Amino acid sequence: MKYQTRKKAMILLADGTVFYGKAVAGKEGSSFGEVCFNTGTTGYQEIFTDPSYFGQIMVTTNAHIGNYGVKEDEEESDSVKIAGLVCKNFSYVPSRAGKSDSLENYLDQNNVMAISDVDTRALVRYIRDNGVMNAVITTEIDQLEALKEKLNAFPAMEGRELASEVSTKEPYFVGDPNASFKVAAVDFGIKKNILRNLAKRDCYIKVFPYNATLADLKAFNPDGYFLSNGPGDPEPLTKAIEMIKEILAENLPLFGICLGHQLIALSQGIPTYKMHNGHRGINHPVMNHLTGKGEITSQNHGFSINREAAQANSAVEITHSHLNDHEVMGIRLKDKNCFSVQYHPEAGPGPNDATYLFDQFIENIKQHKLETV
Repeated sequence: MKYQTRKKAMILLADGTVFYGKAVAGKEGSSFGEVCFNTGTTGYQEIFTDPSYFGQIMVTTNAHIGNYGVKEDEEESDSVKIAGLVCKNFSYVPSRAGKSDSLENYLDQNNVMAISDVDTRALVRYIRDNGVMNAVITTEIDQLEALKEKLNAFPAMEGRELASEVSTKEPYFVGDPNASFKVAAVDFGIKKNILRNLAKRDCYIKVFPYNATLADLKAFNPDGYFLSNGPGDPEPLTKAIEMIKEILAENLPLFGICLGHQLIALSQGIPTYKMHNGHRGINHPVMNHLTGKGEITSQNHGFSINREAAQANSAVEITHSHLNDHEVMGIRLKDKNCFSVQYHPEAGPGPNDATYLFDQFIENIKQHKLETV
């Protein structure tokens, strides 16, 4: 089997720190990206195919990866989006009823480099202390100095626009054309489970490219507007921010998740910033200030909105906060039909504590239709 003759490999961090391991399969060479970690114990296929992770080397904290294989219906996009995988123990022989394939074959087919046998506990602790940074995973362990030069030249995530890399090139439709509600969704890196949640709430969705104009969206005659998750820094998406301002000027029903949430904040003059580590996992505690109830949530973001600026904005109400570090997790605009959250109510993977937000969006659409009759 391949794991008996695997090549030596390493992960080299931007600050020169090295952790050694072995290549998972036959793929050799080097892969660059921003290293980050996810604390989820399950859902690796959904994580690897989440477009929000585009450009990132994923370190998994769970000790075993690949043990239950992959299934076609557990993809969150049409391909693996991570730049590479780092794990402790890689399982070559999966065991699960109904599995489609092994994770090894799946990564090979998607041309994704992975290394295992890395001390991921030490690596994650190092990232927690020193912050996420660019890195390279490689089998070219004798090319250390050359790799350092390439790594130094690799672009930082801050200031990097990546939505255009993962967004659809052409609009497409999801759901029943005879559904009660029509939703225009802007794809900055949308997950399939978001579309599933909208469709099962009697929505017919038209998914638009990241650079769609309000005129493009309105040509669909939608009842509501949705802004998706996605990778990279939100600030370079200036045209999208202007489009959001136009939606808000007409007070149309608007819901944003993750990157969409950050763009709504930017449209209100609330700046975003790069986080030290980010939030990536499926057990993040959030407080809903409107209900006084806690939620366990799925999260995946490396940028956040500025709390002080949000609190100082009289048009904005902070609706949700992270209970670990008090990051802003949700806002609503007081005089507009608009709200957003930083986390992932659709989960995939993760708990379903926050799926009520999709119901809230539908209620906002219903109310808007009554007011405009």
